[in-house]
Amino acid sequence: MRRLVRLWVPAVLAVLFAPPAPGDSPEFEAAAQRGIAHIYNLEYENAEAEFRRLVAMDASHPAGHFFLAMTDWWRIMIDLEDTRYDRRFHEQLDRVIELCDDRLDRNGDDVTALFFKGGALGFKGRLRFHRDDWFAAADAGRRALPIVQTASSADPNNFDIFLGTGIYNYYAAVLPEQYPVARPLMLFIPAGDKEKGIQQLQTAAKKGKYARVEASYFLMQIFYQFEKRYADALALALELHERYPNNMMFHKYVGRSHVAMGAWAPGEEVFREIAARCERKQPGYNALTEREARYYMGVAAQNRGDAEAGLKELLRCDELSRTLDTGGPSGFMVQANLKMGLLYDQTGRRDLAVKQYRKVLDMKDYRDSHKQAEQLLKSPPK
Repeated sequence: MRRLVRLWVPAVLAVLFAPPAPGDSPEFEAAAQRGIAHIYNLEYENAEAEFRRLVAMDASHPAGHFFLAMTDWWRIMIDLEDTRYDRRFHEQLDRVIELCDDRLDRNGDDVTALFFKGGALGFKGRLRFHRDDWFAAADAGRRALPIVQTASSADPNNFDIFLGTGIYNYYAAVLPEQYPVARPLMLFIPAGDKEKGIQQLQTAAKKGKYARVEASYFLMQIFYQFEKRYADALALALELHERYPNNMMFHKYVGRSHVAMGAWAPGEEVFREIAARCERKQPGYNALTEREARYYMGVAAQNRGDAEAGLKELLRCDELSRTLDTGGPSGFMVQANLKMGLLYDQTGRRDLAVKQYRKVLDMKDYRDSHKQAEQLLKSPPK
């Protein structure tokens, strides 16, 4: 049920944010677009400089304040364990809501104010969700939904709106199919349409003014995680990575998609570059990212018969996991230890293999890891 909530809440909250038009003047528009590009490339200081320029142009406009908060949003997203930016993020969005309310007091149909207020509430809820504060997350969604509905009615030809409606339509259709416990929720919300959701996201990705990247990002995740359309996921990942080469999220999906398609050689090459960037401490390429890269590099080495290289990478994956997994062994730790046992067995080190399998049995059961370990303890692989 907890996993379902984690899937459902962001899907519902995501519909609450459709990127609005930040301003009318070409100078304002250009600064906003430059700043957004810097955010996706994880160039925080450059992004903040552009958004402070927006604030200087018009301190009463919510755009600059909102996008400053989005800079901190990406700081948070690359390492959800780091809570240093939470307070400032909420304060920035509170300021956005205050500015929007001032505009709405003067004109209740101010579309810009409606969009930014809905977006601010939605993102506050999304962070509450990540911090396991379910009631606050749900309350943010409850407050934001009518605001965005009003904005959508006021500006029906805005292609950016398809980001939110596409996400909603897709997840509202898919989650009840995969998780029956979600079906009662459909009694209280409109039904979804999976194909329509994908089409709307594709429209936003092609025609949106501000939502193109975010829509492509969601499509990439949908194709990879739910639709198993790995070639489509790879195409989007390559496009995003080429455009924003410093964004480790896009970079990882290039490697993940290659691996999912069984293309281990190019996948290993991608993860090797990711690991190198982690070693150079490039922004965004942190221990979590390195752990994933080491795992896939280890499996790739195992697949090509290089046991020692595989053990080296999997040992590093396990080492990183023991620092990162403060809440208990992750799937990466479990699988790394199981595969190390296999590699020890394959190289005639049965005693070390047995130790690994016993370690796995002391961890949580992940994808039948206990069953596999028990079988391998009885008889080594042939």
